[in-house]
Amino acid sequence: MQLKKYITSKNEVLLYCGEPNLSMLDELANRAGDVWHSSLDQGYNNCFQDLMYQTAVYWWFLNDIKNQDNCVCWRINVNAFVVRETVWNQINGLDLQYESNIMSGLDFGYNLLRNQAGIPLNIKGLFPSEENNIQISTQDRYTFFFKNFKRQHPFYMMLRKGIFKFPSEFKAYIQAKKKAVKYVDKTIKPKALNPIEGKPTVSLVIPTMRRQAYTQLLLEDHKNQSYLIKEAVIVDATPEEERDDKFYRNEDFPFDVIVKWQTSKGSCRARNEAIDLCTGEYIIFADDDVRVLPDFVENHIRLLQTYNTAACNGLDIMAENIHQDLSDLKNRLAKIEDKIWKVGVSSIFSNANSCVRRDVVQKLIGNDVNFDGGYGEDADFGLSILKEGEVLLHNPYSPNLHLKPPQGGYRWWGSEAKKKGKNRKIQPWELNKPVKNIVPKPSPTITYGVLKHFTPQQVREWRTKHFFLFLFKNDPKKLPIRILQLPYKQLQFSKSLQYAKALINLGVRYK
Repeated sequence: MQLKKYITSKNEVLLYCGEPNLSMLDELANRAGDVWHSSLDQGYNNCFQDLMYQTAVYWWFLNDIKNQDNCVCWRINVNAFVVRETVWNQINGLDLQYESNIMSGLDFGYNLLRNQAGIPLNIKGLFPSEENNIQISTQDRYTFFFKNFKRQHPFYMMLRKGIFKFPSEFKAYIQAKKKAVKYVDKTIKPKALNPIEGKPTVSLVIPTMRRQAYTQLLLEDHKNQSYLIKEAVIVDATPEEERDDKFYRNEDFPFDVIVKWQTSKGSCRARNEAIDLCTGEYIIFADDDVRVLPDFVENHIRLLQTYNTAACNGLDIMAENIHQDLSDLKNRLAKIEDKIWKVGVSSIFSNANSCVRRDVVQKLIGNDVNFDGGYGEDADFGLSILKEGEVLLHNPYSPNLHLKPPQGGYRWWGSEAKKKGKNRKIQPWELNKPVKNIVPKPSPTITYGVLKHFTPQQVREWRTKHFFLFLFKNDPKKLPIRILQLPYKQLQFSKSLQYAKALINLGVRYK
């Protein structure tokens, strides 16, 4: 493929094909991004939806982001894109085993985003708008699936296409199985982090409940940071009779400790109450049971400044037991050192370890409190950052050790969801319609997040795949038992949908 060269004012080489607006390239090269294109205005919007047969609703980027001039997007028009030369050389160009260059471009963008720690961005106006009729052959579809996924995924797709399409699907399946060459792992090297520019202020947010001692440990870690936070904002739901005033004392720390005793319920409400009290230019979100190394804050800010972006998600290392400390974290990191050094766009978000510019947090208002009492608020907040047109990066330079103590914390509410009868505390998502005999599964808040961000067709595919895996993924000897269990499992799923739809009808809430 013949690419033209453009040299920026900082002597970086960019490669391009098509007719980009060259006046935009210097600015783009100074921001986050490895590949830039305008494919969403060239007919590529939400193309190749067959990807749902592999990912269902478990990959944020199945659907393209709407109504943003700049956004993360892997659907690349291979005839009109710009790429950093250093990135192009690391990934060795396009994969040409497809019948169509359309599929080569989609494969290029998909692997860049999902596997290679790259940052592909759609930039409105970089290339002229045009009409393209995106057609993907059955053969290319199976080639992509065999190249990128385990063999059960193309087989599942063939089953889902139905009996009337089976002859042509089976033929393509067999041909691709013989010829497709598996994807070879190539990871783009991260940039060296620049020193911090200026003196940006940082707020730390910690929602907690019945874990004052663990929260104090985290505050002690922040006392030893190479770059000190301005303030720690703690929203604590510990009942008054269980509080200990030896914790959270301002005189013990070189930063402000702001404590609000929570009277509302739920970690989402707690974070929103904390956000209202933050004054820093950046907000670090933390769980109450994590430990961090002395360069934790510094590396969050350095990464965001180096890549000129607004949000990142840190590396979350689960402790082997609650007694581990920072020396154990260092040992764990040393063992996995070869695997962690990549940046790229994050496909998860963790309220246990993340850093977001405060102006972006304010645009989002906060966490959707419909998730309180359940799970999924992290993913919802992270996806909401991306839908604002921001780039959410993975940050391997700021790891934490996650202790996960069995007692305390907001998951106490989640544990109540497993109970039945009078002893059960009503969950916020029940909306005064208590669960009776059938306990909804998956968690209604997880289902709410799926309904909120994915199409009805994708939700149906999620349900189909959910029960397909329930029946066939595990020990085949237990298949008869699972078949007997299936009607009750279907009732549980339907009950989860019922509660989730009630939350959808209620709308997004922040208080």
